[in-house]
Amino acid sequence: MSEEREVKLAAPAAFRMPDLRGVTDLSVAAVEPRRYQTVYVDTEDLRLARWGCSLRHREGEGWTLKLPATQVGLLLVRGEHRFDGDARHVPPDAVDLVAAYVRGEPLHPVVRLRTLRRTVELRETEGAPAGEIVDDEVSVMDGARVAARFRELEVEVPATVPKATVGAIVAALTEAGASPTEGVPKYLRALGARGSAPPEVVVPELGPDASVGEVVRGAIAASVVRLLRHDAGVRLGEDIEDVHQARVATRRMRSDLRSFRDVLDPEWDASLRDELGWLGGELGTVRDLDVQLARLSGRVAELPEEDRATATRLVDGLARRRERAREHLLTSIRSDRYLALLDRLVIAAREPAVLPDAASAPAELALGSVMERPWKHLKGALDGMPEDAPDADLHLARIRTKRARYAAEAVEAVFGKRAREFARAAADLQDVLGEHQDAVVARTWLREAAAGTGRRAFVAGELAMLEVLAAERCRNAWKAAWKRLSRKRLRFWP
Repeated sequence: MSEEREVKLAAPAAFRMPDLRGVTDLSVAAVEPRRYQTVYVDTEDLRLARWGCSLRHREGEGWTLKLPATQVGLLLVRGEHRFDGDARHVPPDAVDLVAAYVRGEPLHPVVRLRTLRRTVELRETEGAPAGEIVDDEVSVMDGARVAARFRELEVEVPATVPKATVGAIVAALTEAGASPTEGVPKYLRALGARGSAPPEVVVPELGPDASVGEVVRGAIAASVVRLLRHDAGVRLGEDIEDVHQARVATRRMRSDLRSFRDVLDPEWDASLRDELGWLGGELGTVRDLDVQLARLSGRVAELPEEDRATATRLVDGLARRRERAREHLLTSIRSDRYLALLDRLVIAAREPAVLPDAASAPAELALGSVMERPWKHLKGALDGMPEDAPDADLHLARIRTKRARYAAEAVEAVFGKRAREFARAAADLQDVLGEHQDAVVARTWLREAAAGTGRRAFVAGELAMLEVLAAERCRNAWKAAWKRLSRKRLRFWP
């Protein structure tokens, strides 16, 4: 994968590239113009375009997949993936990366473009490449007929180019007649209004006057969008944060369904929670191993130098276990069961099965009660818990803290600052109890992995002692966090 970092500008037909030699310290050089023929593929309802993705074939370059972009200052930053192949066959690996958006729908050509590209290369003083400015004259084709024309500029630079340099180049182009396009890609401009339609799931903006149905829909939609956005990253496996965020989305959705169960169709709620439990388990196995790997890899550096090689070999066993778990996860998310669940979640995010007599009720009056059960369970777990409480009791308290936090966050749009402050205090307690649980799990694994005698067992013992100390620190800290959370002023519900 490469990272595309660019600023897009529209240019009038008579636009002329300004002299940039006095604008930037980078050297500039024009290269020979080139002509391209490009075909973009999408589903019949343009799911890729609406989610901010694009999949194209360009003569001489093969296939390129672009995933949704993030705005970073002036720049749009997005992952770009290239695949070999002819225009007649979409590469299966590319389809796999957009499976969460496409969900089995066939891909076919939706836009054909002809482009005349004039490029200005940017280079550092010592000659190293520093990006380029491209001036594209684009023709949108309808068979052999030109249906529309437009002109577009792109300033594409690596992360090493300073923001001020990018800003100076964009200012010079704007002064010469170019104008901002809000980052709209060529194929979206070519598609027109259809390509600018919102994605299948949109997270609504809610306020204190929201109804029960709107709050439920908003909570589910936020988690569905998070899950879909991180699906490709889970498949790529380049950043462990993608598995984490997908798992959070799944767990939070399941928690929200539990919180809102009094206003949901019981059968619909139970069935969807069961499937989310399956997916959460698949993601959770890999996520838990990611946490332990990162934790123990960091601990290795705390050992005496003569013990680090043995410790590294010990941790490598956990890494192999993690790879096996990841392969199992990939099999699961490439299954019909997963795609069917995603279809159900998209429908749920748009039309949750809220009971008819509750859907239009004011959320501020009807949903304060969602905190009663999670708070009662949390308070019952932690009030009076002894200093030497079993590890399992602290783990249960962490689970209940998370449920109370998620419940507060689910109604934050309605109850505002009070719910937000409660959720923050709950997150602090959850962090302490989570650190304790991570230490307990690491210590347990070390005991199992180093059974026997010799240097391996000795080093495992050193690592385990570091975890014992970490767990003890958490035992000394959780009560203060609980005291802050249990203050009466944080109770925002009746």
